[in-house]
Amino acid sequence: MTISNLETAPVLTIGDVTVTRVVESVGSIGMTPEQFFPGTDPAAWTGGADQLRPHFLESDGDTVLSSTARVAMQTWVLRSGGKVILIDTCVGNDKDRPDVPSWSQLQTEFLGRLAAAGIAPQDVDVVVNTHLHADHVGWNTRLVDGVWVPTFPNAEYLLPAKDLDFWNPASGNSTIMGEGAHTVWADSIMPVFDAGQATAWSGQHRIDKALTLEAAPGHTPGASIVRLSSNGEEVLFVGDTLHSPAQVHDVHTSSCFDEDPATANATRERIFPEAAEKGLTMFPAHFGGHGGFKVSKSDSGSGPLFTVSEWAPLVAI
Repeated sequence: MTISNLETAPVLTIGDVTVTRVVESVGSIGMTPEQFFPGTDPAAWTGGADQLRPHFLESDGDTVLSSTARVAMQTWVLRSGGKVILIDTCVGNDKDRPDVPSWSQLQTEFLGRLAAAGIAPQDVDVVVNTHLHADHVGWNTRLVDGVWVPTFPNAEYLLPAKDLDFWNPASGNSTIMGEGAHTVWADSIMPVFDAGQATAWSGQHRIDKALTLEAAPGHTPGASIVRLSSNGEEVLFVGDTLHSPAQVHDVHTSSCFDEDPATANATRERIFPEAAEKGLTMFPAHFGGHGGFKVSKSDSGSGPLFTVSEWAPLVAI
């Protein structure tokens, strides 16, 4: 893995694929660790405080546990096999998000930052939504003359079939995300289907010879990861499999936004040992700081213990 600069955005080269991070926003979400990860071991926070501040917790000098969680809203831009692939599309502008007022009617410079990375909307070939939460599908569409249209007019949008089934209002499912999920469906999901640009997938989906989508359920029924494997190098884009380094300390630290915490725990129990054994860098959707990390594994007597062993070589945000 090497790092260089493309215009103003740092670029990682992994085999024959380049990776650029384009940030929509970064900051506190106004939730303490206990609110974000209810019922978890305080040691997951106090024992690793040096890894959490300042990029994952914000505080005014009080204790770690009274701090608020800090997250990044960002898109991973991959150039692979002559194509431009986006992994997740953040919150988006002009969206009505009654369940998360801070996400409503945003006006960010995301498309300008994408342009600074050398990408115009028409250049994008594939959009991957690792799952269908509002903060991963927002820039799927933009408002043009009062109508939601695909932001990326030439792209194929890859959406997990299990999430489509779960959040389709016709299914009548209840969700921890509340009724606002139906608004997301109307403004960020259906328009790409109506435009004929959506592909539903399940299980595993090959994007190209270097990139594969794999099911990683728990956070949502259709949650997924993207495996990048090129010329002997391999990394994982793990979506919302985890939101904080505290979850490395304890893989059973599940967020309040996980639809099925037990399955989310099992997904981390599966992914982390492979990452440790192979030395894979993992890039979560919402990590600020260096954006990604490697883990090492040891035995604690009651089970495997994972620790952050190395941060990705990106500029910390």
